[in-house]
Amino acid sequence: MVKDTTDDDFDRVMSINVRGVFTTMREAATRLSDNGRVVNISSSVTRLALPTYGPYSASKAAVEQLTKVFAKEVGARGITANSVSPGPTETPLFIAEKTEAQIAHLSSMAALGRLGQPDDIAKVVAMLCTPEMSWVTGQNLGANGGFA
Repeated sequence: MVKDTTDDDFDRVMSINVRGVFTTMREAATRLSDNGRVVNISSSVTRLALPTYGPYSASKAAVEQLTKVFAKEVGARGITANSVSPGPTETPLFIAEKTEAQIAHLSSMAALGRLGQPDDIAKVVAMLCTPEMSWVTGQNLGANGGFA
């Protein structure tokens, strides 16, 4: 909960989720070739405003906004910048932090009735990197099985 989050906890989440993206985009601005692609990872929690996810949701919303701004800054070079917002995805970290009941509940919230798999997300990221997606930039694409 926001009221229980220490400054150190908040700074840690922001450092991991925002500073890393910011630093990468700053470097990409001068190092990425024309017509390159940037795909950042956000989260579907930014669409749900779930209790207890305040700092995490804020950090991922910052990723989405930085991505939109960056897309406009590098667009003249044909570089696209988008973010992908996965829903609940079956990874070791996700599973380790949830009970079976929580996993079942989150699975049922998706229109497809299951957790995402890492490959589901990777396919969306790869798609955004193709020449066919050169007109898509500054967008946040939900890869969440209809979760949000």
